[in-house]
Amino acid sequence: MKRALFICSQNRLRSPTAEQVFAGWPGVETDSAGISADAEVLLSTEQLAWATVIFVMEKAHRRKLASKYPRQLKDKQVICLDIPDDYAFMQPELVQLLERKAGPFLRTGAAAIRRGVMEQD
Repeated sequence: MKRALFICSQNRLRSPTAEQVFAGWPGVETDSAGISADAEVLLSTEQLAWATVIFVMEKAHRRKLASKYPRQLKDKQVICLDIPDDYAFMQPELVQLLERKAGPFLRTGAAAIRRGVMEQD
């Protein structure tokens, strides 16, 4: 079972959309959080410990995570999706971007992982 944690700034649009989109995928459990002080759900160390893969929406999120939680991220895979804060909750374009960018990492099988890595390069 893959446990995917999606992180954005305020946990209002992008990460909750991702959590909902991938919640129905076989073999995937999802959660989401924000890293800003005013986030709907503020990221916790328990969420980081739970996750087997962590997705951030922007490079700034990855930097903030690495700075604030270096010990908790030691053996974690953190993937930056490079999705700007330009979308509404469940906006079809956002859903398509998430499926295209995060989907390969959440599909089962090594070939799907390789495809996902190649897309991120």
